[in-house]
Amino acid sequence: MCKSVDVRQAVMAKNDDLAAALRSDLGDRGVTTVNLLSSPGSGKTELLTEVLGLAVRRGVPAAALTADLATENDARRLARSGAPVKQLLTGGLCHLEAQQVRGHLDGWLPAGTALLFVENVGNLVCPAAYDLGETLRIVLMAVTEGEDKPLKYPTAFSSAHLVVVTKTDLAEAAGFDEALFAGNVAQVNPGVDVVRTSARRGEGVDGLLDRVLAVRDGTPAHRPALTGPAHRHGVS
Repeated sequence: MCKSVDVRQAVMAKNDDLAAALRSDLGDRGVTTVNLLSSPGSGKTELLTEVLGLAVRRGVPAAALTADLATENDARRLARSGAPVKQLLTGGLCHLEAQQVRGHLDGWLPAGTALLFVENVGNLVCPAAYDLGETLRIVLMAVTEGEDKPLKYPTAFSSAHLVVVTKTDLAEAAGFDEALFAGNVAQVNPGVDVVRTSARRGEGVDGLLDRVLAVRDGTPAHRPALTGPAHRHGVS
């Protein structure tokens, strides 16, 4: 038992060191990196396509690295935005690690990129433990997933700099209790902002991109409740 714990701690420590170096390197290049976490079916890819398209129209150099266990379907969808996109296949792993991210960025990330969105594997458990060298960690949840999601997956939600609610066009049909959800978020990550979005209606897309750009321009991000060794990227 102790040996398995020691191995895990060593793996996490190595990832943290690699993530810190990657964050420093990307920061020196003027890149703001956003790690997007969610469950499968949250609408993360659709929303990111809209955000990337808006960035392209505004003249903001943005790119996306999207991860999945198999297929390049998400990369093809994201590419419709007009932004540079690269698919990362994890080979069965349920999460990304900093070394994978660096390996796929080397020789690919276009010069002058201002925003890099990393679309993590659809999973709120394993990915939450791994720092990818991000500037911002955004956790997304669809209104159809249930208001108690933050309580069921506290590590993900308590490590977020921003929480995004997706598919708000379905909120009434799903009986989504926004006040209850906000209270549950506040319970695990006090003070974090919650942004409402609907990719289908275009709701909240401008506001979400503005939030990311504000951090790029020096506005301090929320300091998440969970800022342990795997989350040293918390910004005060």
